[in-house]
Amino acid sequence: MARYIVTGAAGFIAARVVEMLAGAGHEVVGVDNLNNAYDVRLKEWRLGNLRRLPGFTFLQKDISEKSIVPELKEYASGCSAIINLAARAGVRSSVIDPWIYYQTNVDGALNMLEVCRQFDIPKFVQASSSSVYGENNPMPYREDANTDFPMQPYAASKKASEVLGYTYHFLYGLDVTVFRYFTVYGPAARPDMAMFRFNQWIHEGKTVQINGDGNQTRGFTYVDDIARGTIQGCKPLGYEIINLGGHEQISMNDLVHLFETKISRKAILEYHPIHKADALANLSDSSKAIRVLDWKPQVSLEEGVTRLVNWYQSERTWASQVKTG
Repeated sequence: MARYIVTGAAGFIAARVVEMLAGAGHEVVGVDNLNNAYDVRLKEWRLGNLRRLPGFTFLQKDISEKSIVPELKEYASGCSAIINLAARAGVRSSVIDPWIYYQTNVDGALNMLEVCRQFDIPKFVQASSSSVYGENNPMPYREDANTDFPMQPYAASKKASEVLGYTYHFLYGLDVTVFRYFTVYGPAARPDMAMFRFNQWIHEGKTVQINGDGNQTRGFTYVDDIARGTIQGCKPLGYEIINLGGHEQISMNDLVHLFETKISRKAILEYHPIHKADALANLSDSSKAIRVLDWKPQVSLEEGVTRLVNWYQSERTWASQVKTG
């Protein structure tokens, strides 16, 4: 069995990656600073589940600090890959505080690349985002589209991490896979995302806040499918940028209606002007993931939303108190 270092381990996608790796018998070193970018109860819930896994070691450390490089030396021996999923996410809040986004998303990626270089870890997996595509590319987005015009500091920071990965591949022969994730959802997801918000707001009779007219669309993929694809990307590929997710597109209005159906409760709607940092649509061309990784989504939007609603109802005592931002 192999050893992996997974950053952002208490995060939404990373926690599921850790669970799958540990479930397959691998040793996993999880790194997370447990910051308060969003309600820490979600991170604590995920981490509580991870601590019960055999072969899991948790380090509460900040990947943006240069000191982490030598601190990871003892865990690097025999390590097959670093899966760098730690990030500051969210397009709107990156406009308010771009500095913290660059510290985590760029300095953090650089530090993890240095861990690979200095301690001979052969594989680096970097989480990027569909946000790098901006608003002027044809959909569905392909990996060879122009990503030189990011709309927010968040997207710009993710683009920078992609470029750093290529530099380390070119200079040092590091095998690097960059995943551009499209809107991911599932149990215990980020509370500032539509899926968590709509679910909580409708359950608790709160007003559902929608920016824009609700006709903007997103391509959603369930977290289990994303985690599987991420792990499949740990094989030797050279340097590749691969879209992952976004296989089922739905408007915000139709998503609200889907939740209404699953929860059996009518939503109270309130519309607001759309934020300039928000894209009107996104949709992935995931043919490269299918070709290179033999990856295909297995969980439909209908089934995924059902699982999300069931999770919320089982954890409602505390999940209903989570701040959605």
